[in-house]
Amino acid sequence: MTSTTSRRVLLAKPRGYCAGVDRAVQTVEIALEQYGAPIYVRKQIVHNVHVVKTLEEKGAIFVDETEEVPEGAIVVFSAHGVAPSVHQEAAGLSLRTIDATCPLVTKVHKEAVRFARDDFDILLIGHEGHEEVIGTTGEAPDHIHLVDGPDDVANVQVRDPDKVAWLSQTTLSVSETVATVEKLRERFPNLLDPPSDDICYATQNRQTAVKEMAAGAELVIVVGSRNSSNSVRLVEVAKEHGADDAHLVDYADEIDPAWLAGVTTVGVTSGASVPDELVHGVLAWLAERGYGDVQEVEPVEEHMRFSLPKELRRDLRAEPGAQLPITPVG
Repeated sequence: MTSTTSRRVLLAKPRGYCAGVDRAVQTVEIALEQYGAPIYVRKQIVHNVHVVKTLEEKGAIFVDETEEVPEGAIVVFSAHGVAPSVHQEAAGLSLRTIDATCPLVTKVHKEAVRFARDDFDILLIGHEGHEEVIGTTGEAPDHIHLVDGPDDVANVQVRDPDKVAWLSQTTLSVSETVATVEKLRERFPNLLDPPSDDICYATQNRQTAVKEMAAGAELVIVVGSRNSSNSVRLVEVAKEHGADDAHLVDYADEIDPAWLAGVTTVGVTSGASVPDELVHGVLAWLAERGYGDVQEVEPVEEHMRFSLPKELRRDLRAEPGAQLPITPVG
């Protein structure tokens, strides 16, 4: 039996909300204050069940398709981005739109448009069906080919092997993306890189923290939802870099006490769409079981900031003395 005094928690930092998620959640909250309920949101604003439930309690209504929003109502587009066709649908219904797409996703959209304009075949590395992939593909559907990991590279067919570029979903595993690009370059030696890295800074930073933490932890608990790509990747990264076991939970009460058998050190982190109160719930649960010594692991600092969507800034600016929030992270 492991002695209580030797038990500890390694707490990853950075963890939790990234600037894009903070901006998106604030967008819905401020829209509710500014315009009153209901505010419609197309898809989950971010992939976290607790965040969605909390916003629903405040008056947000989440819908799967634009056509579910009543004509003339306000609709917020999620942080994952939407295809141009969705903006057209909204215009056809006379909807007032607020676009909470993460600026880093918008960057990928612009890269897709630019490559398509130059008539490149675009190899989009990502997971089929993910909302971000659907939105990016919609920017240039005739030019984009989805590549779902290294094993999918053999299936890629292009018009001209010397005129190919790659882009990626922003929330992927860094190592898997690198492996996929290496395989693509074997097939297409003249493969063109995006102007800058598509994997978002927050995804990379959280994976870096987990890599450092996992080497010293027998068990890693990742707080996040199962439809959160970046949260799922953190579990995979933990197992790949030294942790004997790793699990994804939304709440502390989902932790199985059996996971702690023989465990001296537990690593704890959270996905980029997870409020820190849920992490504190996990820490409290662990403390009750003797894991009260918490040590932060911070290999990199974050200071990214995004302003609110322009549609919301415009209306807030019209109010005398209004203070426009900027979402800080780190």
